[in-house]
Amino acid sequence: MEINKENILKALAFVIEPDLKKDIVELGLVSDIQIDAKKVFFNLKVSNPALHNKKRIEEACLHQLKFRVDEALEADINIQALPKENERPSEQRKILPNVKKIIAISSGKGGVGKSTIAANLAAGMAKLGKKVGLVDADIYGPSIPIMFDVMHEKPKVKEIDGKNYMLPVKSYGVDILSIGFFSDVNQAVVWRGPMASKALTQMFTDAYWGELDYLFIDLPPGTGDIHLTIVQSIPLDGAIVVSTPQTVALADAQKGVAMFKMPNINIPVIGLVENMAYFSPPDMLEKKYYIFGKDGVKSLAEKLEVPLLGQIPIVESIREAGDVGRPSVLQDNTPQSIAFMELCKAIS
Repeated sequence: MEINKENILKALAFVIEPDLKKDIVELGLVSDIQIDAKKVFFNLKVSNPALHNKKRIEEACLHQLKFRVDEALEADINIQALPKENERPSEQRKILPNVKKIIAISSGKGGVGKSTIAANLAAGMAKLGKKVGLVDADIYGPSIPIMFDVMHEKPKVKEIDGKNYMLPVKSYGVDILSIGFFSDVNQAVVWRGPMASKALTQMFTDAYWGELDYLFIDLPPGTGDIHLTIVQSIPLDGAIVVSTPQTVALADAQKGVAMFKMPNINIPVIGLVENMAYFSPPDMLEKKYYIFGKDGVKSLAEKLEVPLLGQIPIVESIREAGDVGRPSVLQDNTPQSIAFMELCKAIS
């Protein structure tokens, strides 16, 4: 067979990356192919650059080249390590390789409506036709099952390639996993940090999420063990920080942004969301009353040089919709639905 780049790539497509379980050509790990008579040079990125792994994949490449191109072919392979999980393209990840975007929804303090934003963002993206997943990582106060009316659901189990995986519960087009599915509705979840972190990690590694456009993660308020577990083990593409406009909430939101920007975490902050931004009476929608202060999060976003993604009004039906398990973004042509859909479009 002629020794050219096309045939080289065809042969290398039979080499499987051991950790990622796909061929090295499909994953885009082969680059800079050069040919000199009976010798080929190329760069190859691998997930595990340890010596034994390098030797094994080098031997696999050489075997396929000799077998499928030319028995006399020699190969000089420059093996490099892939970047950290959250810096790789989705298809090159070991965790959640079929998820295009993984986004954490965070808040510096409780009570600012973070879970409400997460639920409506997920449902709104599904409304736009996206494939969406939502992980309720608020270990001690899981509220997503209530907001999607799946409180009494339990994830099913499916065997795939000899391993059992949890199947997320689906509601309004969103695939959902929550620690709330594994405890009684009236039961308090009393776990130490390591136990909570392990349970959370299993919702990513032991669940079958399939192909998703977005996976949103509803984090607990504040900063702590759960946050560190997420940023260290899950390849986040970015984080959204939710706050209300008043000063006490803004101070905590600023700390939340600072956490994601720490050098040892270094997760991009996609932007801020201002919840409970203003109140408009139902019979005077043109009027806006700034109950918690005006444009507090907008000013913070400008100060921190991050985008303001949206300003969500105070509307009684947002609370009512959450209580009955139907996200208010699904109520077409209402002020709150329009605000939530604008938020979805701001990050899509």
